[in-house]
Amino acid sequence: MAWYILHLLNLLWAVAGTSTQTQGSCSVPPAQQPLVNGIQVLMENSVTSSAFPNPSILIAMNLAGAYNVEAQKLLTYKLMANDIADLTIGQLALTVMALTSSCRDPGNKVSILHRQMENWAPSSPNAQSSTFYGPSLAVLALCQKNPETTLPIAVRFAKILLANSSPFNMDTGAMVTLALTCMYNKIPVGSEEGYRSLFGQVLEDVAENISMRIKDNGIIGDIYSTGLAMQALSVTPKHPPKKWNCKKTMDTILKEIELGKFHNPMSIAQILPSLKGKTYLDVPHVSCIPGHEGQPTLPNQTNPAPTSASNITVIYTINNQLRGVELHFNETIDVSVKAGSVLLAVLEEAQRRSSMFKFETTMTSWGLVVSSINNIAENVHHRTYWQFLSGKTPLDEGVADYIPFNHEHITANFTRY
Repeated sequence: MAWYILHLLNLLWAVAGTSTQTQGSCSVPPAQQPLVNGIQVLMENSVTSSAFPNPSILIAMNLAGAYNVEAQKLLTYKLMANDIADLTIGQLALTVMALTSSCRDPGNKVSILHRQMENWAPSSPNAQSSTFYGPSLAVLALCQKNPETTLPIAVRFAKILLANSSPFNMDTGAMVTLALTCMYNKIPVGSEEGYRSLFGQVLEDVAENISMRIKDNGIIGDIYSTGLAMQALSVTPKHPPKKWNCKKTMDTILKEIELGKFHNPMSIAQILPSLKGKTYLDVPHVSCIPGHEGQPTLPNQTNPAPTSASNITVIYTINNQLRGVELHFNETIDVSVKAGSVLLAVLEEAQRRSSMFKFETTMTSWGLVVSSINNIAENVHHRTYWQFLSGKTPLDEGVADYIPFNHEHITANFTRY
């Protein structure tokens, strides 16, 4: 659910630093390189004139070395033309980094971002950790442009982080690491030594939190947070007590790619830099000379004989029991769809059969997100959103990606984060 929370909070490096303690080689074996090429091509093919202009995709393309130069140019031009007034701090920061990675001058976007961060403050002393994701991106983008003028902003940001006691968020922790590692490595000569100590303390705390969430199979948090976490652990100057077996993480991610888990362009954009041995700290050093010649080697694909898909039944419940929200309800419907259909097809069929299941979606960098069901809409100010669960387990994919199985019980629950 990390990607969904980032959407709700409106999402939605010059020196690499000292690597953390790792075990094993962390590169993609040549035999499995076609898998990586395959998801990169899939991500690049998502760039069209009508698609959401996603700066994360352009950053990943430039760090990896783009195959589709026309898509690269199209996305660059669309981001240059973006209306800054429509962007959050995080989106603006990503746009600055994306244009920088394309060797384009972000223009006044940097000064606007700097001013926004000077005026930024969390909504409360113990604001949710995910609230700091966008500002972390901003500190990183500003650090890469001018670490000296960014220093006061980064110092204030680090102090706010130390005072915050909300539960740890993996994506935010990874981005904090990248941002403050940039500052730690580029503290201007003559600055107070206390600044290095301050950044080091935050980096040490975050590294320990990330390392505590490394699973036995190498996944860090969940498969979709692992990409950013890999970047963080590979650059942090503060070694966590638990050693990270990078090879195990890489092997597991490659297996997940082979199983088709990385088909959402945004999920690919977040894992691709680590698969190419890059991090967001490399953004200022991207070579804008085309590096790929010809077409990439893609994985062999077998075309199974076409079969007529049978139908499955999905049990779909919509639930709103939040206090202070009008129109409480708990309604369930059995929906029949073709096997292999995505969850969005279930929602569309339920809506066709009953007006109570009417829903609306919003396009984000992660794809379609359900923003309203039965006229009850998410609200950032009230911190409410529609959470989808399989049984009692939150889904880690969106409605346009998740494929339900026969007799699965899917619940859309209106809740707070």
